Amino acid sequence: MTLTALDYGIIIIIFLAVIAIGFVVSKKAGKNSTEFFLSGRNMPWWLLGFSMVATTFSTDTPNLVTDIVRNDGVSGNWVWWAFLITGLLTVFVYAKLWRRSNVETDMEFYELRYGGAPAKFLRGFRSIYLGLAFNVLAMAAVTLAAIKIGQVMLGLSSYEVVGIAGTITVLFSAIGGFRGVIYSDFLLFFVAMAGSIGAAYYLVNLPEVGGLTELISHQNVKDKIDLIPKWSDKEKFISILIIPLAVQWWSSWFPGAEPGGGGYIAQRMLAAKNENHAVGATFFFNVMHYALRPWPWIIVALASLVVFPDIASIQEAFPNVEESKLGQDLAYSAMLTMLPAGLLGLVLASLGAAYMSTISTHLNWGSSYIVHDFYKQHINADASEKELVRVGRLSTVVLMIISALIALLLNHATQLFDIIIMFGAGTGLVFILRWFWSRINAWSEITAMFVSGIISLLVNFTSVGPLLFGGNTEEGVFQEGVFVAWMQYPFVVLTTTACWLIITFITPKEENEVLFNFYKKTQPGGPGWKNVIKAAKEQNVDLVEDKDEWTVPTGILAVLVGTIAVYGALFTTGKFIYGEYKNAGIFLLITLAAAFLLLNLWKRLKGKTF
Repeated sequence: MTLTALDYGIIIIIFLAVIAIGFVVSKKAGKNSTEFFLSGRNMPWWLLGFSMVATTFSTDTPNLVTDIVRNDGVSGNWVWWAFLITGLLTVFVYAKLWRRSNVETDMEFYELRYGGAPAKFLRGFRSIYLGLAFNVLAMAAVTLAAIKIGQVMLGLSSYEVVGIAGTITVLFSAIGGFRGVIYSDFLLFFVAMAGSIGAAYYLVNLPEVGGLTELISHQNVKDKIDLIPKWSDKEKFISILIIPLAVQWWSSWFPGAEPGGGGYIAQRMLAAKNENHAVGATFFFNVMHYALRPWPWIIVALASLVVFPDIASIQEAFPNVEESKLGQDLAYSAMLTMLPAGLLGLVLASLGAAYMSTISTHLNWGSSYIVHDFYKQHINADASEKELVRVGRLSTVVLMIISALIALLLNHATQLFDIIIMFGAGTGLVFILRWFWSRINAWSEITAMFVSGIISLLVNFTSVGPLLFGGNTEEGVFQEGVFVAWMQYPFVVLTTTACWLIITFITPKEENEVLFNFYKKTQPGGPGWKNVIKAAKEQNVDLVEDKDEWTVPTGILAVLVGTIAVYGALFTTGKFIYGEYKNAGIFLLITLAAAFLLLNLWKRLKGKTF
């Protein structure tokens, strides 16, 4: 593949624009830690919404979707489409609560909601556990995708990709802080979308593919286009559709789709001007992320099945790719090598933009944990604002180096997705209920975190997994399990949930003073706080400032209606692409009806809460 002067020009202009943004905002970003990590809490919903979408549009995302489609078909995407329910629950129930909390990071929440030494431990440990361990794993997956793109499209080695992409991104992130991330994300969103849509349009019309009609009817593709897995394959139907929709969305922690909100989504809600802007930003993100953006990637993934039907064909076309990096996810990069001059430069720039957007967000988010929730809490409580910014910039560099080293050891896109999903299994219900059930304490979360991790290690990396659920033993011999394979995830969830519920009831509840302060600040409401409100009245403490009707039931109804609307839009787009216009029209009517109902529910919520 040869890049023309036009391609290089497009790439250079876009990257210079991003770096310029970092330098322009660097002075304001370095003013204090609130500016560096939350841009002064004055961001509008549309900027934050575009930023959320740009952040989750990374180099590894189209690779992951391609890996899923080539292995399990379009319906395999339910493993992440199910997280829409989590996202809308954040929109209509939790966004306003996060903005009211006014914490610097979602880790600070622990010392607002809980008290004493357990709360301090939980805040400090999870700041390293998530900000360092899980964060670098997520960044490693993104960097792995960049390595594959660099090897296939540019002929670069792993070390060259890591060196070039990592250096530019970490320089931008350390200088521009959160404000630089937000402003550049706005530009990078449009670059990334233009690149992905342009690539899909061109590649589906390649002579080898023959257009959408020929693609959908091709023998390599026609069994891959179902939006719902076939019931005839019960194990696949359960593992791909039922488990994600019935269990996974509420039970598992995953970056960008945390039950109850959290991570860099919480960071953006905390940076919003007010509750209304926090809600608007999060809703915009969920619509774009689930309803519209997947289809360009899916189209390219389906077209790749025609051009590169298997891994052997990819290897034959790209013999210089390291054998350890070969996988189905490589097909996306392989397809992009067929783009013409100009569009090729735009797509490469869009992938670079996606990489920078995601990595810069993870660096700033992870660094915020290290600075606010570890360094300031456990190393130097009297640190000046300038010192905190310096530590933030230094930790940004360290996080980049560690994630790059891990990326060099990985093979394919789904590795870390599966690991992160499993390690967070069973913890999600704590994050959902802790706002509305006063009996949950710090020990509940500590138990959920450790039990989930331990059980996941046992079933994934020891002989316990094959013994219970079947699979290859350490000797490479296949072994029948006690349970069917799809029960592995529910088993981790059930075990984790049972353990933290038991610990919740055998450990003391939080002190009234802690619960009073939390309720005053966030006003969660609901029957789970009746005992606390009663205790406050007995002590003549006024907790209830919001006299309106409790809005969570209306919020949950909005979640259900919103889920129908967004999935309806997803299916409408898919059916139009497939040429099934009658079905597309039916889904469009469902989408419009649900959108109308949602608008009315949103007005009711806005009138009462934000």
